[in-house]
Amino acid sequence: MAKIMKVKTLFVIGLILSLIFSSLVITCSAQNDYLVEQYAPILYFEKEETCFPVEVDYFIDNSVLYDSENNNIGSVTGEDLVMYTTKGYYLDNQKGTVCDDGVIEDYQSMENALGYTVYTHVDTSSDSIVIQYWFFYVFNKGTMNIHEGDWEMVQVVISGETPSEVMYSQHHGGQKALWDQVERDGDHIKVYVSRGSHANYLRSYSGKFGIANDIVAADGKVLDPTDYTLELIETQGWLYYAGLWGEYAGPEAALRGQVGPSGPMYRESGEMWSDPLGWGASLSQADNLMFMFEWFLYNFVMIFVIISLILVGYFILRIYKKHQREGLGSRIISILYIDGLNLKSVGNILCILGIILAIFGLIYPWYGVSADIVVENFSSGGEVEIIKIDGIDGVQINLLDPNNGPVQMGSLDIPFSYFIGISLIFLILATVGVSSSKKLGKKYIGKGIRLIVPIIAITIGIIALGSIDISASTVGESSGAEIANILSTISSSPFGGEHVVIIQDGETANFQWGFCYGGLMLIASCVVIVIAGILQLMARTTFFEKKLIDKPQKKSEKKPSDIYETEDKK
Repeated sequence: MAKIMKVKTLFVIGLILSLIFSSLVITCSAQNDYLVEQYAPILYFEKEETCFPVEVDYFIDNSVLYDSENNNIGSVTGEDLVMYTTKGYYLDNQKGTVCDDGVIEDYQSMENALGYTVYTHVDTSSDSIVIQYWFFYVFNKGTMNIHEGDWEMVQVVISGETPSEVMYSQHHGGQKALWDQVERDGDHIKVYVSRGSHANYLRSYSGKFGIANDIVAADGKVLDPTDYTLELIETQGWLYYAGLWGEYAGPEAALRGQVGPSGPMYRESGEMWSDPLGWGASLSQADNLMFMFEWFLYNFVMIFVIISLILVGYFILRIYKKHQREGLGSRIISILYIDGLNLKSVGNILCILGIILAIFGLIYPWYGVSADIVVENFSSGGEVEIIKIDGIDGVQINLLDPNNGPVQMGSLDIPFSYFIGISLIFLILATVGVSSSKKLGKKYIGKGIRLIVPIIAITIGIIALGSIDISASTVGESSGAEIANILSTISSSPFGGEHVVIIQDGETANFQWGFCYGGLMLIASCVVIVIAGILQLMARTTFFEKKLIDKPQKKSEKKPSDIYETEDKK
């Protein structure tokens, strides 16, 4: 009897402990659900965005699974993917390829029926609670890389019972910010999603400077927590799938950024999932001064136009006063004094030619670094751009990683051509009413020298590439060492050269760099306009005689006749 009582007692104790444990689990789960909903993001998209966060099963249902040897395994479900926990597989969406918009068009036809889905994950492995929000897009059509499938993520860190910071994914990196730096609606964080690449930003005017030349705005679709469904990602069988979420067409495609990404558990070597705080610590810290700089870049064109109009108005006012004071000559614009084969005329013709060269130089690229990839039965023909500098898009720097394709490292999206273009307009305005070739020659020489400034700045920037520290955590140790070697080689010979990198046995990437047509045209323009100025100095010609205008007398001054008249009256 005592033995039976002992068993019953143990059973009751076990039942009580089980109930207590279940209660704690339910309470913890309920608390996590509450936090997930409390901080759920508001997503702001650019007006031309074509893809939005969607339920993963839609993509899986339209895809076929392949192995690394391109063997067709067949159609699978999300639950089937739980068996493929090693790398070497990829899902190929059958609705299109990276070379067309088939995947996008099918998604858009189904968008309303599919709705919007955001996947959540709560990490409690540290002293802080990390709430992750994962977004899946069926297609990535970014500035640098185009591929099927796209996984992005933002996370909120709760320290104690208070939110302390956030981390937003951007390409192969991201940005972190203190809670006070985050734009919010209540506790709902605001996330500004870039067009095509779906990188996440803290401000609607970001993206012009930093990791990539992303197009970000808040003028398109807005998804708040009532517009999408929150789903717990741990309940999804496909979570453990270690393959790629998109087509993989071999190493050459990887080098061109045309391969699908890894899933949440395997993004950035799995660090985003297994060590979210460690991943977040590696990101760049948001800075309020940088926000101001980004705002300036975003509104640069508007600011530039306003300042330029003010300056043009000032020049016109000066010209008007000059016209009243001494005249402008018969041809008004002194660059038009062309009347035969003489130094003055030849100088003006050369200046006009230099201006035309400069205009063409604003259109074409100034400097470039490209990689001609040669693998079995394939050559990229130098199509992969590593560094591109021009007057329209500014500076774009991308790293070439065999595993991830072009990794966007940084950008400075300033249309430098605007500065040069307006300076050419000011040059023409400055020649209005110039009466001698000596004065005109000085203006030509000064403008010609200033045209070489962008070339000097580019040369200095290329030389500085050798001092860039490449993070091994971003591209891997072997890739990082090779990239550092490439940058060092380029910086040691900034005006041009070649460098061959061995990818695999018999497979190479031939890097080529140097000044492009636009840069060469700017150099030629500089030389031609300076020569034009020298010829004007040598000409020693007067274009027209200034008209003499008597200065108006002050009221206090009296004419001699007035003095005599006064004396007569006396």
